[in-house]
Amino acid sequence: MLEELGITYRLHVLPFPPRVHARQYLEDNPLGTVPLMVDGATRMTESAAMCQYLAASYGEGCLDVPPGDAAYGSYLNWLHMSDTTLTFPQTLVLRYTYFEPLERRQPQVAADYARWFLARLRAVDAAVQRDEFLCAGRFTAADIAVAYALQLAQHLGLDEQFSPAVAAYWQRLQARPAFLRAMQRQLRCAVEQGVDSTPSPDLRPS
Repeated sequence: MLEELGITYRLHVLPFPPRVHARQYLEDNPLGTVPLMVDGATRMTESAAMCQYLAASYGEGCLDVPPGDAAYGSYLNWLHMSDTTLTFPQTLVLRYTYFEPLERRQPQVAADYARWFLARLRAVDAAVQRDEFLCAGRFTAADIAVAYALQLAQHLGLDEQFSPAVAAYWQRLQARPAFLRAMQRQLRCAVEQGVDSTPSPDLRPS
């Protein structure tokens, strides 16, 4: 999001989970969750809300959809669907397949939520069969938010079950220069800050 907007920013990479391996982070975010965004006096911990805030505050209309536009409701729906409907079930797949101790893992729960995610992904499939992006006939913050859910699915191997339209959409998002810059910067900052550069969904607790 920040790369798409061309905003200067500082990125702090934390060992995962930070509430265990970077206890000092709890002073900044008592929830212990990531990400945390600080913009002056504004502090935010919800990813979709950050996208909405940045698009409205700094996008000059290029990444958001204004109230009164016919696509405004669709834009907000996609923006918030990204976390609540598409990302959430995958976090349970991740947790009950890999992150819990062996005796607490729940293969059936993980399988059920994987199917739930793939069923909800049909909405994305329908949208990107009609158009290149999700709403408003152009690339918006909603596409950025949904991109994270698709990226997480790739880490979990669920991308193998993407429809052709969703797979092509995900390829378009990954090819954007801002996406490539963001991934490169994340890796560079992890190395510079001495943090394991393995994406958190790929970590396998011992």
